[in-house]
Amino acid sequence: MARKPVPQSAEQEREKSKKVGALRGLSPFLAPYKMLLVLAALALTLTASVSLMLPLAVRRVIDNFEADSAILDLYFAAALGFAALLAIGTGLRYMLVTKLGEKVVADIRKAVFDRVISMSPAFYEKTMTGEVLSRITTDTTLILSVIGSSVSVALRNVLIFFGGMVLMLFTSAKLTGLVLLIVPMVIVPILVLGRRLRGLSRENQDWIAASSGNASEALLSVQTVQAFTHETPSRQSFADVTNLSLVSAMKRINTRAVMTVIVIFLIFTGVVGVLWMGARDVRAGDMSQGALVQFVIYAVLVAGAVGALSEIWGELQRAAGATERLVELLESEDPVVEPANPLPLPETVAGGLIFEAVNFKYPSRPDTSALADVDLTIAPGETVALVGPSGAGKTTIIQMILRFYDPQQGRITLDGVDLSAMRRDVFRGAMALVPQDPVIFADTARENIRFGRPNATDAEVEAAAAAAAAHDFIAALPEGYDSFVGERGVMLSGGQKQRIAIARAILRDAPVLLLDEATSALDAESERLVQQAVDDLAKTRTTIIVAHRLATVKKADRIIVMDQGRIVAQGKHDELVAQGGLYARLARLQFTDGVDAA
Repeated sequence: MARKPVPQSAEQEREKSKKVGALRGLSPFLAPYKMLLVLAALALTLTASVSLMLPLAVRRVIDNFEADSAILDLYFAAALGFAALLAIGTGLRYMLVTKLGEKVVADIRKAVFDRVISMSPAFYEKTMTGEVLSRITTDTTLILSVIGSSVSVALRNVLIFFGGMVLMLFTSAKLTGLVLLIVPMVIVPILVLGRRLRGLSRENQDWIAASSGNASEALLSVQTVQAFTHETPSRQSFADVTNLSLVSAMKRINTRAVMTVIVIFLIFTGVVGVLWMGARDVRAGDMSQGALVQFVIYAVLVAGAVGALSEIWGELQRAAGATERLVELLESEDPVVEPANPLPLPETVAGGLIFEAVNFKYPSRPDTSALADVDLTIAPGETVALVGPSGAGKTTIIQMILRFYDPQQGRITLDGVDLSAMRRDVFRGAMALVPQDPVIFADTARENIRFGRPNATDAEVEAAAAAAAAHDFIAALPEGYDSFVGERGVMLSGGQKQRIAIARAILRDAPVLLLDEATSALDAESERLVQQAVDDLAKTRTTIIVAHRLATVKKADRIIVMDQGRIVAQGKHDELVAQGGLYARLARLQFTDGVDAA
């Protein structure tokens, strides 16, 4: 099941907690929307400015309460005008920043998907698909919340804080001095607890990703889980990871609650103290009632801004952690590197493949050789079969030809050009693969076959299906070729999925055909029909067949026998049987049920 993330050391968490600038990773995604940013900033400045002007109007009303009613009416009218501006500015700010957030997050999701869809299988040996999906969904949702709300509210409160402090200073320097004595008492817990909060937020997101990966793995293999009555252990495994996520979330919530209690208590204790001092000044005649009310309103605004910032700080910490994780994906290095100056594919691909002293070990199994000193030349148009026991390296040969991995030593060429010197998407365009475990997408039968060549016509799709002995069963589906086959092809049998995968490869009509146990899931009649289609295809292209069933490879131009990552013999069927050795033993087991015919 899904592996659990290893909790990071306190030192690592502290190191990450200092990366307040992690949100700068969003700047490339904000850059295309500069005008939207400017307009949002103007709306934000307008709302903050109007909020700071309202106390002035209140002071004028109080200090001139007994003055001419016309002047009083004017002040009230001004207050209504400010309220209208505040309403309009707030609406504009909401609209602009929300649109900005949606656009930026859509771009981030596309950028992350564009990056991970092209990563080689070596990347996915160390990174679970569910964790990647969690970053694309959960982490981007956090960023949307921050861009669409938290950042604008934070900036507005910063403006109110500094603007309010300046206006408080002009209103009463003495009372402002008292307020400034309180500020450090408020900021210290925000900084100390905020750092702790960031570490907990990152840990919480890691556990959420692990939970998502666990659920994804179990649900994608639900039939196997149910067949082995593994539901209870699977539930327990998911519950364990989810509970650890919950524990982490509880720690984060408790820390944030403590910080909120401390900050709000300190702020309002200070406000009460300042109000008490101000009331004494009013009684002594050193300050007007309106000035005191104005000062108190500014103090409340400033206190509210600090309180809001302490709340938003937690959201910013979580978003910074999410940004950090997404940037990690965007900046992750693919073990298979594209060349800086790629060579072009030969104009006409003949399909000649050469392995020159290739040595390879899978990144996840660095102590075991998957291929050892493999020298292999496959002539253009030749049909070569790879046989041998499980783990001999047959499928690895296919993966190296597709450059899913790079050899640690040696090189592989296509028509004399090193694969590592060409763009992967270019030379893969000259190849068609039928994998051992056929991949069927949640789409129609027609589109699953057309996956091999997206611009193919309906007639070409149906011709490929007929060649793969798939036409009859597809036509019998409720809506024929337009029938939805379900996620991972759950509505099809194993043999039907295999025939659709073969039809996909036939439609691609590539110069190099790679068949990895392509007929393993077929019944005898379907295998005979598909084998005929494969034989016809093999006449006009280079074909590499991986098979355990030797009956499917007897017609090959050459059979390569592999064992423990090495080529131990090669030749035609009769030659290899006559030589004895591994191939003869495999042939004897399959054709005589293990009884020595001699």
